[in-house]
Amino acid sequence: MSTTPNPAPVRAIFTDIGGVLLTNGWDRNSRKAAAQKFGLNQDEISNRHQMTFDTYESGKLDLEEYLTRTVFYEERPFSRAEFRQFMMDQSQPHPEMLRLIRDLKAKYHLKIAVVNNEGRELNEHRIRTFRLYEFADFFISSCFVHFRKPDADIWKVALDIAQVPREHVVYIDDRPMFVQVAEGLGIRGIAHKSYEETRARLATLGLVL
Repeated sequence: MSTTPNPAPVRAIFTDIGGVLLTNGWDRNSRKAAAQKFGLNQDEISNRHQMTFDTYESGKLDLEEYLTRTVFYEERPFSRAEFRQFMMDQSQPHPEMLRLIRDLKAKYHLKIAVVNNEGRELNEHRIRTFRLYEFADFFISSCFVHFRKPDADIWKVALDIAQVPREHVVYIDDRPMFVQVAEGLGIRGIAHKSYEETRARLATLGLVL
């Protein structure tokens, strides 16, 4: 996806977490692995997930309620604690991307904002475990603000809190549609595919390491 020419220097990076800084928190592959490990009906779990996960990510359900609706709607031979731990263990870092954002922040004194869709317990686990709080100035997570991408308001809130003009912001996400929504607000966007490509794209915007 091409970035609209814009000479304004970058003063802030807004970034997604899943698919950019870390693996996805609880995606289709993770749910498939859970179904295999715990002997669950994958289709049934997937259907229940689809009907309720947006509500969980919007902060209107806690993890226990989500699990009750999707897994523990009937008696299981494993505990909630076992299943929760499996969910948390699915998250793994993308070390090069984490280092890139840290180094750019340090070199260029950037503001860093996380703009992501995640349920509260997963989100907080990922923030703590991978120490995202060490470089992110604030978190505009769907579970905190109670609406989700692609709702344009989530980027508007990030802009309001950052107090950086939108022409000085670049947004990184692995989902092209979300990048397009941000670009529609006047924010430059990078559709993340790999560390190498994203680093090169940032360099064209003046963020060179």
